[in-house]
Amino acid sequence: MNRRRFLSALGAGPAALCASAQDERRLSGITVSGIEIFRVRVNRLGNWVIARVRTSAGLSGLGDASHSGAGDPSAAKLSEYAAWMKDRSIYDIEWLRRRAHPEVAQRGRAVSCALSAIEQALYDVQGQAAGVPTFQLFGGKLRETVRNYANINRSTEQRNPVAFAKMAESAVAAGFDAIKLAPFDGMPRNGSAAEIEAHTRLGVECARAVREVLGPRGDLLVDAHSHFDRERGMDLLRRLEPLNLFWLEEVTRPLEDLAAINRAAPMPTAGGESLFGLRENLDYIRAGAVDILMPDVKYCGGMLEMKKVAAMAEGAGMPVAPHGPASPVGNVAAAHVCVGLPNFQILEFAHGEMDWRRELIDPPERLEKGMLAVSGRPGFGISLNEKTAARYRAA
Repeated sequence: MNRRRFLSALGAGPAALCASAQDERRLSGITVSGIEIFRVRVNRLGNWVIARVRTSAGLSGLGDASHSGAGDPSAAKLSEYAAWMKDRSIYDIEWLRRRAHPEVAQRGRAVSCALSAIEQALYDVQGQAAGVPTFQLFGGKLRETVRNYANINRSTEQRNPVAFAKMAESAVAAGFDAIKLAPFDGMPRNGSAAEIEAHTRLGVECARAVREVLGPRGDLLVDAHSHFDRERGMDLLRRLEPLNLFWLEEVTRPLEDLAAINRAAPMPTAGGESLFGLRENLDYIRAGAVDILMPDVKYCGGMLEMKKVAAMAEGAGMPVAPHGPASPVGNVAAAHVCVGLPNFQILEFAHGEMDWRRELIDPPERLEKGMLAVSGRPGFGISLNEKTAARYRAA
């Protein structure tokens, strides 16, 4: 019995109320019984790792632990954390967080991705048990849909202006009016001045080609993936200024250099996708590193951590634009938080990685003109298509 039926039973007499109270105790006593792990082959940049947590009530929830590193080290951690949670309440999320957090310093994303995936799955189950969409557990929603930009970087194999423009055309045809690329990937970290200049010039030309596809009204986002030092980063600002960027992302790594570039930037800046937990995000905010914070639900510590990070950014007067070139499960989980964030700006969507993305979950992501609708069904409102997961199973 879900809570709606429970409340309706209040007026149905003592016997019905007693039965309802028993059902309430059953729902509150749901425990974790096991986990299934699905590794799905995507492309050269890695697999999707999906967790499905089973419970004593027969309900199951989904979570995304993708992109934790070569060989998907999050998969082993998923099994370990599921063993920790065995027979524990589906509401013991803070207990799991406190036990897993100290491991992040040693194991990095293997820990953060696994922790987040199980946490996502537990919130999915909690919503199902309560008979409400998961976003209701995070304060409800402020908007019906969340805006997405198309990340075409992962799907563009030839790193040249023609290839980026072609993938941008595909994104525009799919309804997106905001597109991101990382055109400086491949730049040698210790290259000569001539090599770095050549890669910089090529990257700017790739960004210009995408701007031409988008036209003057579309939003162009450029990710520098920290390939620049302070001096070359300052020069990059000058080169990219004519392209009227929506944002420039993560030009360099040292916080003091990133903050200096941010102060000089004529366009908005964004970053923070790799940060874990409140402390790392707080240091980033205090440093004035960027204008827009980008917590990733997989990397930052989960849905609850994303909500906390966003609230901290809100207090600092900063918008959030969650990072996440994730599986459909990860995107749905992030969207259930984003739909209720007062300072939400835009969410990431990995466009063009494969043509079967829509088949992985049922129902498929409801994405129209770059706007993702969040289901009103209990939990995340989705299930995993096991046939698709099996067909593209990673070796």
